[in-house]
Amino acid sequence: MTMVHFAERGDFSRDLEASANAYFEGAGRRRRDHPRMYLKTAVVLTWFVGSWVLLVFVASAWWQGVLCAVSLGLAIAGVGMSIQHDANHGAYSRHSAINRALGATLDVMGVCSFIWRPKHNIGHHTFTNVHGIDYDLDFGILARLSAAQPHRAWHRYQHLYLWFFYGFLLPKWVFFDDFVILWHHRVGVHKLPRTSATALTNFVVWKIFFLAWAIVVPSLFHPIWQVVLFNFVAMFTLGGTLGTIFQLAHCVGEADFPAAPASGSRMQHDWAVHQLATTVDFAPRSRLLSWFVGGLNFQVEHHLFPKVCHVHYPALSRIVSEVAARHGLLHRTQPTFRSALLAHFSHLKRLSIKPVQTGCGSNQARATSSPSTSRG
Repeated sequence: MTMVHFAERGDFSRDLEASANAYFEGAGRRRRDHPRMYLKTAVVLTWFVGSWVLLVFVASAWWQGVLCAVSLGLAIAGVGMSIQHDANHGAYSRHSAINRALGATLDVMGVCSFIWRPKHNIGHHTFTNVHGIDYDLDFGILARLSAAQPHRAWHRYQHLYLWFFYGFLLPKWVFFDDFVILWHHRVGVHKLPRTSATALTNFVVWKIFFLAWAIVVPSLFHPIWQVVLFNFVAMFTLGGTLGTIFQLAHCVGEADFPAAPASGSRMQHDWAVHQLATTVDFAPRSRLLSWFVGGLNFQVEHHLFPKVCHVHYPALSRIVSEVAARHGLLHRTQPTFRSALLAHFSHLKRLSIKPVQTGCGSNQARATSSPSTSRG
């Protein structure tokens, strides 16, 4: 893979680490294995199972089916954002067995966890918003998320049509991405280790299990066309929710999109400052949203402390703001969910315009926009 090295660890990184350690150790707080997290897990998994049971065995009218399917889609999104995400980062528990067990809730959704972990934890979290290295920026020819990506004729409408395609996120993961990555042992430029026989067996078993609960069992009680239709409603709800939430923290004008350095050079900033520059929080005062999205609206804190349970993110956000202010850095934040949606829409629309060709090239490493809101 392309080797990218960050600048040497600086004062902000050291100050932030010391301040975070003081927060945890001074009051004896647990970074992981938090009681609130275990309670939340029980609630979200009950929501998921209950929605599925109601959809398959109780709903009799079309409107009941739609409501249950939407509830199921939102519940699965909750599992993805609140449970498997922490677990597959090692942020749920200090016990690896618990992390792996709850990380397998991603496999229940049909997405291979042993592929997702390096794809997300290394490719995205290490090289956030770096064109050609952060796989999450790559939508192929469908969209242009960075100014460094080529412009195509249909991108002029991407701010309108891309929201619809977010709804197909899960089937893309389950039936395309996982198989392509497994075959090539590669996520973009990141090479993966060869798949063991055990991992391959797990891959097949979990795919079958997903199809069993999503398609096979419901088809024993309902016509297959109804099963497919209500599955579409649930999966489209899930994909639209996840796709939108994922984009609000990075694909906005307030975030930087730094170019990979030339061979032998280093990135301009160290890793912590890079995360601060390429990531944006949103709706920090919305407790309901924070609960549902597993703290992913505190994306800056998640990137800086990926192995800390998300129940701590609001408190860590205040620490990040204070430390950033001391070092003259900006803690980027959109104040509301609505403003974050508008920021993403504006980013897509800005990049929908074909860049003017000049002798020096038109693509820039950063898409600029109106100043972001600082909480520092």
